[in-house]
Amino acid sequence: DEETRRLLIVLAGEAAQKRRYVFFSEVQFISEADLKAIDELWKQYSNNKFGYSVQKRLWQKANKDFTKFFIKVGWMKKLDTEIEQYNYRAFPNEFTWELNDETPEGHLPLTNALRGTQLLNSILSHPAFEGEEDEKEAEVKGSLRDNGPKPLTSLFPKPDYSF
Repeated sequence: DEETRRLLIVLAGEAAQKRRYVFFSEVQFISEADLKAIDELWKQYSNNKFGYSVQKRLWQKANKDFTKFFIKVGWMKKLDTEIEQYNYRAFPNEFTWELNDETPEGHLPLTNALRGTQLLNSILSHPAFEGEEDEKEAEVKGSLRDNGPKPLTSLFPKPDYSF
């Protein structure tokens, strides 16, 4: 994870190297080949359990909802309360840094997402991972191609005025 962070800083350019972190707006300047290489190494050495493409797939399954995604990858933990509540894990002690059966899929790389989602959003939306098309978008595109455009009224449920 630290090596990935170091590489992203180097790949983002001189300004990122001076400040020692990457702005989300700099991700667009990182080459597709470099991001894919980092992703492939994560997948290769984790038996396809870690990597940005794995995270993108899980993020899309969570409808790009970062809270749901953070819970799924184990970056948030359930609190022992009467109502269902979650809190961010404490860095670094509450994260899993080794690969085992209990380690959640997509847990690494961490990519500083606990400080905000803009950097991770920029990485997961990078052209390097465009082939990871959202399943819902693919279904919509397919249905539009097969059946032609649907009227707008078909997108909204009919109101129920019964009381």
